[in-house]
Parts: sequence; structure tokens; C-alpha cells
Amino acid sequence: MRGARRVGWAVATVTTVALAAGACGGGDGGGGGDGVVRASWGDPQNPLEPANTNEVQGGKVLDMIFTGLKEYDPETGEAKDAMAESIETDDQQTFTVKIKEGWTFSDGTEVTASSFVDAWNYGANLDNNQVNAYFFQFIEGYDEVHPEDEGAEPTAEEMSGLEVVDEQTFRVTLTQKFSLWPETLGYTAYAPLPQLFFDDHEAWLERPVGNGPYQVESYNRGQSMRLSTYDEYSGEDEPQNEGVELIVYTSNNTAYTDLQAGNLDVTDDIPASQVRNAEQDLDGRYINQPAGIIQTITFPLYQEEWEGDEAADVRRGLSMAINRDEITTQIYGDTRTPATDWTSPVLGEDGGYEEGLCGDACTYDPERARQLIEDGGGLPGGSVTLTSNVDTGSHRQWMDAVCNSINNVMDDNNACRVNPVATFAEFREQISADRMTGMFRAGWQMDYPLIQNFLQPLYYTDASSNDAGYSSGEFDRLVDEANAAADQSEAVETFQDAERVLAEDLPAVPLWYQNGTAGYSDRVDDVRLNPFSVPVYSEITVN
Repeated sequence: MRGARRVGWAVATVTTVALAAGACGGGDGGGGGDGVVRASWGDPQNPLEPANTNEVQGGKVLDMIFTGLKEYDPETGEAKDAMAESIETDDQQTFTVKIKEGWTFSDGTEVTASSFVDAWNYGANLDNNQVNAYFFQFIEGYDEVHPEDEGAEPTAEEMSGLEVVDEQTFRVTLTQKFSLWPETLGYTAYAPLPQLFFDDHEAWLERPVGNGPYQVESYNRGQSMRLSTYDEYSGEDEPQNEGVELIVYTSNNTAYTDLQAGNLDVTDDIPASQVRNAEQDLDGRYINQPAGIIQTITFPLYQEEWEGDEAADVRRGLSMAINRDEITTQIYGDTRTPATDWTSPVLGEDGGYEEGLCGDACTYDPERARQLIEDGGGLPGGSVTLTSNVDTGSHRQWMDAVCNSINNVMDDNNACRVNPVATFAEFREQISADRMTGMFRAGWQMDYPLIQNFLQPLYYTDASSNDAGYSSGEFDRLVDEANAAADQSEAVETFQDAERVLAEDLPAVPLWYQNGTAGYSDRVDDVRLNPFSVPVYSEITVN
């Protein structure tokens, strides 16, 4: 992700819509008289290109305007065929993909095999600076379109492992066996793109065109995005409403107040201070369920003071100085659970979750924590900072609690200081530019329900979301071995071995597993969250 070019964009208003009263949220409940669902939202970090979005707010939109080869069951998370008619392989390395006929983009053009192949080649090419390019690394020829060496130029425009067979069929050859590869194809980086994307890229950015159940109608940055239904959509998840208006809030407390006042229909970010009262406040219209989300604290290993064995002792000591049980109980009630590995319980034991894998490093032990920090030479510069955005997720509360816990252990009120960043976009920009000097939040919401997704994108050398700058030859080797495993059980065991390397090195420390929470108004029904903690917008009905 680091060094990726940021493409500025401003979507022209195509249709006049009633908007919330500004970036702080609130307003007059625009759209309240129609069948449009009004939901809380945050501005995306990057342009809404499928291969250039790897954060939650942008992902919400892409999931509504695109449908890929696979989609994940909103209840179980199981990968099911969507646009894929079939995905076949004889050797777990070469896959023949056949897509369903009759699908179109919202501009009326047909979705073909080339729509996928061209999109994947674009996403992988280094010249296009797509943050999700890493997801195409398994395809043969990726190293030619995306060389690893700094300053190197691509030697090819297309990956040799992609071949269009006919209008509905294409072939994919991977560099290694990857038995679970088809299960990853519900992630939006693998979405198809229409010819307009390539012919007039600027026009496409102003009004993205996809093949999903919704289409972008208008976007006013800092205020709202309006999506209408695509009447010619060919999928089975046809919208049960007339559209969705995503309203930007920089405070989840404001969103919650608007929900109670009837100015908002759905919010999936209940303030920590309200979780104990939400069931009663909303007259039962409250959702609290496990989700594929883990919150962690990450360290900038690209800074000299955080490198080496002694710094690893300091990281371990800081982790052991955090009273996870107390924080999750006092702040979050029953919506968070102290984390003891780097995945999520929603995977289940068969899927790779292993309770306690983190070991003592995730256990509160003040005396041992203080000793480790002292043995490691003390806190870098005498104190540490903890940084996160504070516009969503009730982050300020837990940041204060974590720093207080560390300060109590160190018997120093200045040992840990909170460094709040106003918006998520600004926070991500600082991380992407390697400007972190102390601890920072690096929560992860799974892209697809596989243990591989909790490990490889975050900790593999130079991976797309490896914000710590972590690199371990042993970890990389085990991940490669797991990907090449003949079956899922063998793959899971090897991924867990890789996870044990993380338990030794601690480039990031697990904090807690996060439930998905949401509230909704009496104006809507049939509201639920999928395993990714995102509302299933297409199912929501408006009374």
C-alpha cells in the first residue's frame, strides 16, 4: 500500500437529492417519503475502483454496485457462485472459469470474460498504483506487470496467466497450487469492469458503473452518496427497496441521535457509550452478533527504535500491560471479547481460529510487563503514543483506557499518550506514508472468511495492508506452503504455524474480537448484518 498514488476525484451531482446538514451528520431526513433507505456512512479513502479500495466505507459501496464470480452467504459466510457458472481445475493450479450469460453493467453493456480479465490486468499493473494489486500475486506473470524491485518498470502489460477462451470463459494459471483460491473470488478486487472504465476513466470515476444490484446516482463528498436500484440486474439478491442514501457522519453519537429522532434508518456503528441502552432505546431494533473483525495495535517496524530483539521485548511488555478483560467489560459490554489470536472466532476451529494461540503476550501481567519493557531498554524516547482516527468506532474511549492501563503498569501518567486523528481518511494517509512513530490502531475486517485473509494481507512481506513494515522469511515460507496445501485442513494447520511466528515477533498485538452492532428505525424492516458486520442493504424493506 505504501507509496500508492492518490487520485483525486469529485463525483458530479447527477440527480438532486436531499442531503444531511453537513459533514457532522444530522439533517432533515432527506428521502423519508420514498422507498430509499437512509444509512450512516464515512467518506472512502480512495476512488471507488475495485482494486483500489481496501477499507470498510468504500467496500460498502463496491459491494452494492458490483457482483463478482462468488458472493458470500449473508448468514454463514460460505462462498457461493454468483456470476460464475463454474470454476473447474484438475491440478489446483490452472482454473477454467465460465461465467453466466445475460449479465450487463448498469450502462447496458454486456459482462464478458474479457470484463474480468481486463479488470484483473489493470488491478495488477504497477503503473496503475492500485492498493489491492497484491491480490493478483498468485496469477502467473504478476511479477512482470508488478515487479518487486524498487524503481523497476513493468516488462509486460498483461499477466501471462490470464487467457480469454470465449465470451463466457477464461482460464487462470497460478504460480503455485492454491486449493482455496476460488473461495477468495467474492472479494471486490476481483470484480469485472466495463469498457467505459478504460475508454474514459475520468468519466467512470465521476460516476462508477458496475454490474451489481445498485448504481451510483450522485455523490457529494462530506455529505452523502445516493444509490438507486439497477432494474436490469441479473442476480438473485434483487433489492427489496428503491435505493440507499449513504449519509456521511464524523460522529457516531450524532448518527445514533439522528436514528432515534427518525432522521436516519440504519447505523452500523453504535457508540460504545450506548451499547448497554441500545436495546431499550430502540425498542428492540438492535443487532449484536459476532463478526469477522479483530482490533489490533500495530508498531511501525520501519522506525529504528521499534526494530530488533530488545524492541520485541518492549512490544511484548506493552501488550501484557493492557487489561483487555477490564476494558472490554467496562467500555463495550458484551460487544467485544479479548483476543487471544490474530483471526476471529467466526472462522471456527476448522477454519483456523485457535483460542490462546497468542499465549502469555495477550495475558494481563503488570509485573512481567514492566520487567520486559525495562529489559528492552525502556519505552522509545521515554514514552509512547497511541494513534487512531476518532470519527467512527468509539476509538477515543478505548485508546484512553489502553493508555491508562499502560500508565498504571509503568506508574507514570505520561508513559502512554493518546494521539487522536480527526478522520479515517487522514489517519490512513498518515499510515500509507509511513509517518507513524508510535503504536497505532490496525483493525481488520475480513475480505473473505479464510484464515489466509487474516494473515497474509497484513503480515506477509510487502503485502498490501502490511502497515507495520513487518518482514519474516519464516512467516512468508509457511504462508506459501499453506497456500499450496492439497486440502483445507492441511492449509489451516500450516497457516496456524505461520501465526505462531507472529506470536514470537509481535509486529502487532491482538486487542479484542469485535461484534457487529447496528440499530434501525421503525421505518424499515428485514435488517441484518452479514459476517463482515455490514448491513445487507438489498434485503431491507421500507414501510
